[in-house]
Amino acid sequence: MDLDNVKSDLVTREFLAVLFAGFGNDLVPLTSDYGDNPCPKCLLPVANKPLIEYTLTWLEQSGIKDVLLICPARHRSAIHHHIHSDVSSSSLRIDLQTYDDSQEGNLGTCSLLRQFSNRIPEDFVVVPCDFIPPPSLPLSHLLNAFRVDALSDSLLVTTCWHSSRPPEKGSFPEEWGPLPATFPIVWDPSSSTLLHIETPDDLDRNAEEIQLKLPILSRYPHTKLSSSFEDSHVYVFKRSVLDLLHQKPHFSSLKEEFLPWLCKLQYQHSKRLKYTRELNMRDESTSQSLSLKHSSLLNSNNPLEQVGSQTSRPASPADRDGLIQPSLKVGVVIKNRDPEFAMRINTLHKFYEVNRQILSTATYTLPVDPKNRSLIDQRAQISADSIVGECSQISERTTIKRSVIGRHCTIGKMVKITGSVLLDHCIVEDGAKLEGCILGKSTQVGSKAELTRCVTQAGYEVGAGETVKGEKLEVSDWMEAPDTPVTQHQELQAE
Repeated sequence: MDLDNVKSDLVTREFLAVLFAGFGNDLVPLTSDYGDNPCPKCLLPVANKPLIEYTLTWLEQSGIKDVLLICPARHRSAIHHHIHSDVSSSSLRIDLQTYDDSQEGNLGTCSLLRQFSNRIPEDFVVVPCDFIPPPSLPLSHLLNAFRVDALSDSLLVTTCWHSSRPPEKGSFPEEWGPLPATFPIVWDPSSSTLLHIETPDDLDRNAEEIQLKLPILSRYPHTKLSSSFEDSHVYVFKRSVLDLLHQKPHFSSLKEEFLPWLCKLQYQHSKRLKYTRELNMRDESTSQSLSLKHSSLLNSNNPLEQVGSQTSRPASPADRDGLIQPSLKVGVVIKNRDPEFAMRINTLHKFYEVNRQILSTATYTLPVDPKNRSLIDQRAQISADSIVGECSQISERTTIKRSVIGRHCTIGKMVKITGSVLLDHCIVEDGAKLEGCILGKSTQVGSKAELTRCVTQAGYEVGAGETVKGEKLEVSDWMEAPDTPVTQHQELQAE
């Protein structure tokens, strides 16, 4: 037996992962530039681990080997350095591609897929850099659902929606920005078919009612409607969908434009017939063999892995010639609420919330290495539900509760930090107090300053004795203000 040929056959590529790592405008000021250096969203640490590492680990555990990583050109250097550094433990083969764009005119996901479609030769998985799934939602579950539907239907895409977790009223200041709106979806549980996605345009036209075509209700009489689910922005696509996307050059957003349009193909007879013939949809034995091979390689006892291959599906309607039309199905996997929440880090509120959620289950607090441990004064009080990064110095009589302290931070004496997240290289001087804050990279807080529910841009400097509540603090604010008091750090630099 030729073992080399067997090995090569086993790893035949079935899916390519397309990973989007955008500017992160929704997390400003954390993603605002630090001088001339960008702060990519995908490298923001959650519990001292970069966001992109959660995604790469999820992909790797599913058996996927290859990733097309798409990012803005100005972020390439930072992201390239990370994925080739010791910090990243991923063994994935990553094809890093960039696009030229400004932060203000951010390209949509449809535009990016069209631009890089020549690098996507097979079925592919679209994944955002900001999705943190719970252990009970392995990506292999979505891939298996796609495999099953692709064999029995002319499947276009499998989507994933998860229970939303709105923050408690008044738990975050309005200055942090509005919460993202959730839009109703309609799906058929018996066949796991997504039938309708309400869009912002639909709400503008008629905010009081959801308009559904009669063919939907006649073909799927047991549909469900809910506005309590969020789109994970994880989609498993057939490669042929890119051909459809090129025919819709005006579409920019996958969620708000392209996916709602794909849903309509399922029950609009003339459109379904047109695009079925154009895409030449048909079952392929080679595709079936490849799917079975890859799914059998994944050994898991997780009940979610047991995709319902015997799930009942409504019969596809016949066309005028009596032939069965492919359904052009939009599949859906619903992740219901349980103790483990899936979460997209697309707001400051969720960035804060996911750090707090990880803290509640953390089994470690202080660095294990003796050299790093020696930087923490024995008279400092650090609760068990806190995390302290490597090379961070914490001085005597400082109290830290329910907080994340990043790497290479310096915390002075008699500091009180409660329910806060400090990114790397932050400096908090003696006697300062932080409560419910997120400090961007290299933020400096002067002695006896008090911050409550504030978010700072990387490099922001809070003057000694200042008191600030419920604000987004950006570098341009104090740099442009003529009456801003000079901080101790600025005085030392001047000398």
